[in-house]
Amino acid sequence: MAVMPGAATAATTGGGGGGARVVAEEKVGPRLLDLTVSSPALGRTAKVRLLTPDGWNKHRKDRRWPVLYLLHGCCDSYDSWTRETDVAKLAQLRDVLVVMPEGGPVGWYSDWWNHGKGGPPAWETFHLGELRPLLEDDYGAGTRRVVAGLSMGGLGSLLYAAHRPGMFRAAASYSGVVHPLHGDFPAGLLDLLKEYGEDPLAMWGDPVAQRAVWEAHDPYYLAGRLRSLPVFLSSGDGTAGPFDPPGTYDDLEAVLNEMNHAVADRLKAAGAHVTTDFYGPGTHDWPYWQRELHRSLPMLLRALNR
Repeated sequence: MAVMPGAATAATTGGGGGGARVVAEEKVGPRLLDLTVSSPALGRTAKVRLLTPDGWNKHRKDRRWPVLYLLHGCCDSYDSWTRETDVAKLAQLRDVLVVMPEGGPVGWYSDWWNHGKGGPPAWETFHLGELRPLLEDDYGAGTRRVVAGLSMGGLGSLLYAAHRPGMFRAAASYSGVVHPLHGDFPAGLLDLLKEYGEDPLAMWGDPVAQRAVWEAHDPYYLAGRLRSLPVFLSSGDGTAGPFDPPGTYDDLEAVLNEMNHAVADRLKAAGAHVTTDFYGPGTHDWPYWQRELHRSLPMLLRALNR
């Protein structure tokens, strides 16, 4: 695109499912293009960052690129992977279209229940029903896809792979909230939603009264749907690791480590192809997630190229 970095341009790209359309594009760096998408599923616009491959051109219709969907964590935004890691410099991704969509600070990559009424925000529908066809129609995205994410995005990566059989060829989760019904985690999740000004029962309902809705968003209970594709799970144990000050302890990562062990065991029992990197000392922080992206890339790229 002949757009100077930092200069936004209007766009009227259509073709997405459900009437979604790109209303603005902005080149924000080498190979980096930000889209503003008007989404009926969300009832508003949302941002998406693309890390484009070498030789990519929006107007070139004869080339389709394999796609890595890279999902951000809770309380963060679509630009976090390029802000906090070296993903834009990785030579292994020069031939991949990396899609980093907004998922809401506490969207949890879900179509919200909204007390049985549905409706916005519907993050899964936005990402996979609206954005995906837009990218395939107008931005060179192919049909070979993998998905990865950290923390909240780790949950999203497994949910998307489980909910949409055949859409993704592999899924990776780094310190993922992969078992939200684990222990007393539901209470903490409801408190988090309230802290962000949301109705805490709007997302999945009450964890007791609407347990079926919660289980439908908990990879522990969806393990059988993940049998057909490679899954990568990683987490630390919450103690001080190589990137932490001595004496550090992270309660959240310790709980997530328990979740990930439980889901790994469940996946193995279901016959899934699961790879784990339970690396011991380490906290809930970016240096570990960058390292785990590096460690999982060979698996993700093998899946894209098979």
